[in-house]
Amino acid sequence: MRTCVPVRTVQVVGIGLGDPGQLTLDAVEALGGVDVVVLLHKPGPADELTTIRAKIVERFAPQARVVERDDAVRDRTSPDYEGATERWRDERAALYEQTLLDEVPDGGSCALLVWGDPAIYDGTVEMLHRLDARGRVALDWRVVPGLGAPTVLAAAHRTTLTRTARAATITPARRVLDDSVDSGEADLVVMLDSAKDHGLDHLPDDATVYWGAYVGTPDEVLIAGRVGDVRAEILAARATHRERKGWLMDTYLVRRK
Repeated sequence: MRTCVPVRTVQVVGIGLGDPGQLTLDAVEALGGVDVVVLLHKPGPADELTTIRAKIVERFAPQARVVERDDAVRDRTSPDYEGATERWRDERAALYEQTLLDEVPDGGSCALLVWGDPAIYDGTVEMLHRLDARGRVALDWRVVPGLGAPTVLAAAHRTTLTRTARAATITPARRVLDDSVDSGEADLVVMLDSAKDHGLDHLPDDATVYWGAYVGTPDEVLIAGRVGDVRAEILAARATHRERKGWLMDTYLVRRK
């Protein structure tokens, strides 16, 4: 006898950086057509991001049933960063898999709301590939791009991510901190910086930086200038706002030549 594998439709929806105006028409249409929205709660003050997601669901997916779960916790203190990240993604895949089986009926649909643009730096796309490969639940899924932090940052500073005939590299700050990032002429878009160290400490004073925290939200903070002139100001701003909110999400563009 042939076994029927449950099939669920999953929309991975980029929601921008908290401002409902940053949702694309495709995102609004996707949210308006799903049966279930899965929201993962993060530990501590960063759960503010889940609250913002919930407000977006209330506005753009009033027909959907909201399923809430506690997110898998990543060990950020492990010296094996890549290994810890892999374990976290496996745990997240298992969490989503069980949630889909328990909460989304065969033939039903759900949305996963991703901060920024899931096509740039979020792990949800990779997690769904893993879930799909496990074969326990059949998926028909698509990615709806959103406005990511690099784009919103550049717009806020009235600049562009690229310059004529110049390359730009998007890199996690870890690659800047250990000096393994390309040392050529490419400009850098730096994301996921450390709470203790900072990539600007590893960049030349004569580079130009466009920095922003909580970009695209009412809490937005922007600083731009020569690295040697604004480094201390940026570090002080990071400390102040992390203390005030309990979490920090910043991004910066560096013109090195």
